[in-house]
Amino acid sequence: MNTPILWYFADPMCSWCWGFSPTFKAVLDLYHDRMKIALVLGGLRPGETVPMTTAGRDDILHHWQQVQTLTGQPFRFENALPDGFVYDTEPASRAVVVVSSIDPGLVFPMFQSIQSTFYAQARDVTQTVVLADLAAKLGVDTAVFLHAFDSDTARTRTQTHFHHARQAGVRGFPTLIVQQGAQLHPICNGCLPLKNVCTAIDACLEIGA
Repeated sequence: MNTPILWYFADPMCSWCWGFSPTFKAVLDLYHDRMKIALVLGGLRPGETVPMTTAGRDDILHHWQQVQTLTGQPFRFENALPDGFVYDTEPASRAVVVVSSIDPGLVFPMFQSIQSTFYAQARDVTQTVVLADLAAKLGVDTAVFLHAFDSDTARTRTQTHFHHARQAGVRGFPTLIVQQGAQLHPICNGCLPLKNVCTAIDACLEIGA
């Protein structure tokens, strides 16, 4: 029997994914020995080149406030999204791809580190130097990271993640899907409570038992 896979479609610069982070950490703890759990970087705003407008910044910060109210996750609003900020999520996603290629066991720690740094510390995780620093704190050699980060291979692998999300029909983040053989079972699309997520996962596992 094939081991079921729990696909987590998310973006490190998605505020609802940050709000969902404690729930997902609990899911990892509860189910890591019962199924494979894999991250797919969905591509929230990949390749954005235009700086945010004041209205765009206000709209995003309003969403962040909603996430904070609903989930209790920490946000630093002071100095967040400064003038001239380009909300390109590709570099952060590529950094996760690179770190996971160097050490697969660091895929979720790197993802979560970028989230925390962006939302709780208001650091600019579109910048290579910031991403290299986060990788170094996880034990990744900076020179190795930078070489891989600037490679066509890393860019292609990152685009493959984005394509995977589109092929799976994912239109929003966070999304969880359980795969059992060729069958895909949607678990959640959005920031749902842990109880709801576990109920849906358990139902899928019972079907496949």
